[in-house]
Amino acid sequence: MNRAKSTLEQWRILQAVVDHGGYAQAAEQLNKSQSSLNHAVAKLQHQLGIQLLEVKGRKAYLTEQGEVLLRRSRHLTQSVDELEQLATNLGQGWEPSLTIAKEIIYPTEKLVDALEAFIPLSRGTRISVLDSVISGTHDLINQQMVNIAICATPPRGHLAQPLCECDFDLVCHPDHPLAQLGVIEDEKQLAQHLQIVIKDTGSNSMNDIGWLKAEQRITVSNFHEAKVILGRKIGFCWIPNFLVEEDLKHGKLHKLKLHGSYQRRITLNIIIPNRDRQGPASRLLESLILLQHDIEAVAVYTEKAKA
Repeated sequence: MNRAKSTLEQWRILQAVVDHGGYAQAAEQLNKSQSSLNHAVAKLQHQLGIQLLEVKGRKAYLTEQGEVLLRRSRHLTQSVDELEQLATNLGQGWEPSLTIAKEIIYPTEKLVDALEAFIPLSRGTRISVLDSVISGTHDLINQQMVNIAICATPPRGHLAQPLCECDFDLVCHPDHPLAQLGVIEDEKQLAQHLQIVIKDTGSNSMNDIGWLKAEQRITVSNFHEAKVILGRKIGFCWIPNFLVEEDLKHGKLHKLKLHGSYQRRITLNIIIPNRDRQGPASRLLESLILLQHDIEAVAVYTEKAKA
């Protein structure tokens, strides 16, 4: 004989009775009659053939079996709530997921700040962040494989909103021969030493980051690997200032002075590959990213948060 099926409503009522400490309190919170809650829980217990609650005085307490089943029921009702919210979001055009392409020279902390503000408003939207370099970012933009991109020079045909400037320092280990020079007068002096460069992530590109006149090079995927190599007193590298500021301060790395080029600066931009297809979640996250760099974006963020 098949046992009658319990309902989500019955489990939600049970959870409310436990969470609020009794039938009267739960009835007030749910705006239902106390008798209807009593009936729902009694029917649930009858259907399951297990006593879930026992009343002592004016309070209802879980039995051992009730504790186990209540814990499992919370996962069930939460999953259903999330499923219903997802259906609502999709019906409103709210994206269930977003992908961001980020040049590795963009400060991760800035993006994390934006994501931290986005999460409470995200409605469960999942975020993927892809680190990319030069033409690799362009590929993702041109192929519309991402919702938002942060890169330096935008690919042709795409509008870009400037976010910030990234300053590069030319650095080496303090014990490297180049560190013994006051000012490097000629680039040819650099070309005689090994250079560490960052590989372009483009599928068909042979380009790498920075000045590339040294005959001997080590090519790596990111600046963290470059710093490990520099720490072994090997080579020199152009690295974003925010990644080496502490190392320079504590003497772990040395900033080189190249005549006519003490520092290099790159402007980073935010790009939306396809404005016509941009959804509300993407617009909100874009505003929050802008907010990290421009206080005037507060107005934009406020308007889009209301939408």
